[in-house]
Amino acid sequence: MIVKKVREEVAEEDMEELEVVYVPPPPPEEEDSIFSHYATGINFDKYDNILVDVSGDNPPQAIMTFEEAGLCETLSRNVSKSGYVKPTPVQKHGIPIIAAGRDLMACAQTGSGKTAAFLLPILQRLMEDGVAASRFSEVQEPEAIIVAPTRELINQIYLEARKFAFGTCVRTVVVYGGTSTGYTIREVLKGCSVLCGTPGRLLDIIGRGKVGLSKLRYLVLDEADRMLDMGFEPDMRKLVGSPGMPSKEERQTLMFSATYPEDIQRMAADFLKIDYLFLAVGQVGGACSDVEQQVLQVTQYSKREALMDILKTTGTERTMVFVETKRKADFIATFLCQENVPTTSIHGDREQREREQALTDFRTGKCPVLVATSVAARGLDIEHVQHVVNFDLPSGIDEYVHRIGRTGRCGNTGRAVSFFDPEADSPLARSLIKVLSGAQQEVPSWLEEIAGGAHGTTGFNPRGRVFASTDTRRREEARHQVSVPSSAADEDVWE
Repeated sequence: MIVKKVREEVAEEDMEELEVVYVPPPPPEEEDSIFSHYATGINFDKYDNILVDVSGDNPPQAIMTFEEAGLCETLSRNVSKSGYVKPTPVQKHGIPIIAAGRDLMACAQTGSGKTAAFLLPILQRLMEDGVAASRFSEVQEPEAIIVAPTRELINQIYLEARKFAFGTCVRTVVVYGGTSTGYTIREVLKGCSVLCGTPGRLLDIIGRGKVGLSKLRYLVLDEADRMLDMGFEPDMRKLVGSPGMPSKEERQTLMFSATYPEDIQRMAADFLKIDYLFLAVGQVGGACSDVEQQVLQVTQYSKREALMDILKTTGTERTMVFVETKRKADFIATFLCQENVPTTSIHGDREQREREQALTDFRTGKCPVLVATSVAARGLDIEHVQHVVNFDLPSGIDEYVHRIGRTGRCGNTGRAVSFFDPEADSPLARSLIKVLSGAQQEVPSWLEEIAGGAHGTTGFNPRGRVFASTDTRRREEARHQVSVPSSAADEDVWE
């Protein structure tokens, strides 16, 4: 039923796309705006103490500084302008792995620098080779394609790539739904070395014959576990099976996420060379310890009152409130506005113009409260988000980890409060306890009691490991146990 619902919504969006005329505003051209960056927090140096495990044969040696990465002068200068002083663990290990030409499945906590970990070595190689996208070709042949599940996240990755490639021969383009198809095609045909896209629009542009794949060297799946779950997996297989797409032996495939359910890891191996490396930074599927987590027992009918109590203490501090359905996102946002709390909302049914305006209002503080569905749970890097409130808990623990990761990023601290309704949330109790314990957070005694009597709860092994070897059967048997992927039933993030 879930897959059917997602597919039906995809078909509806495809019809709507014929009428879309929205053209997004151009990205900033001023150098100060291009290189504005997230300020690191007081706990940034704690990253150096995080346990790192690289599984697989003959991994390259980690780097300790960006100088060791051998970046060209322009790229090195852009890294410095972006405020990068020293690499995080996922960058220390990920950059040399990618530079060595190895396929990679990487798992690192939210806000730990995964985007730069894959962008920098890719851009370095393209710059070394003097890649220059021709704006005179009717079929563009990018050398790198980056795929992510939501419009907001892929646009964020695009802006990062554009920043690092500033003043170089590499041209980055982004394509996503909700915008004019004609505008998207014109942008691609201006020249495209690195193509960032959401699955639907990416496949559309390829299907129209505007993008060829024969020169592709890098395929990156960000939020890889989501890209390979029941909502997107058929389209990822369609992408790698597209005419002209180099086989996995002839391209370099890179996968990044903060969570990797066991079944997704098995599936991911189908897209990777047999000698791929698995990089685990910290606990696979674990939450960031810089986020103070609190779980409150709140019944469904008491949640609005409890939310108001929290917002009275947060004042103008940025707060993200997560709910499970699009309808509830609008309902709670309207309720808060009526209570004189400046609030906006974001979900999959809002037009792209509205989604972008909501994020702008939230970033600038015009609306310090953002009510969101899971469309905003992954990857979004919004500075000054001090609080996350799970008004509704998600059905899977992975989604919980991603949601609370919107705060406590890049060494900053944050706070996450979750409303636990025993009537609806008991199946999540055991997994929730293990995430809390793994992040050295207090576990309420009442939650332990509920977990003791819960049935059908998915287990989570924070010390589990994955081994990548040339023995496929052995690798399959050695998969570690993590949580199940969250359902796409209530939030269609097809883009």
